[in-house]
Amino acid sequence: MKKEIRELREAMLDLAGVLNRPQPDSALIEAAGVDLDRALFPLLVRIDRLGPLGIVELAELAGRDHSTVSRQIAKLEGLGLVARCPSPEDGRVRAAIITDQGRAMTAALDAARQKIIQALLADWETEDVRNLSRLLRKFADGAMEWVKTL
Repeated sequence: MKKEIRELREAMLDLAGVLNRPQPDSALIEAAGVDLDRALFPLLVRIDRLGPLGIVELAELAGRDHSTVSRQIAKLEGLGLVARCPSPEDGRVRAAIITDQGRAMTAALDAARQKIIQALLADWETEDVRNLSRLLRKFADGAMEWVKTL
């Protein structure tokens, strides 16, 4: 099991390295045909999927400083992609919600991401893709639960 865990860790480091490079984000934005700073689109997508989100919660999810996220949300709001509203959990907190314009942009990003991933998996058997999806979700869920205990 030690060897398998080491190989898994190495694969995750390789994947994290790919995901943290600017080129894949830029390629995704270009393929989607949208005009958006690459630092903003992960926030926009999280707000679309999980919103409304407060700044602190969004910063934690994105692994960024809350003051940075606050400035980035102001940019997204200025672009008309998100709006601010009272948080459903705590009305004193202002939360970010997706606008129709923002949802259209995330839909374009999703379509581009779908094409890129389909190309990466083109030579895979359907069952292998199902297994990867199922096991990766299981691993990610476990990792997210572990982080909550820290």
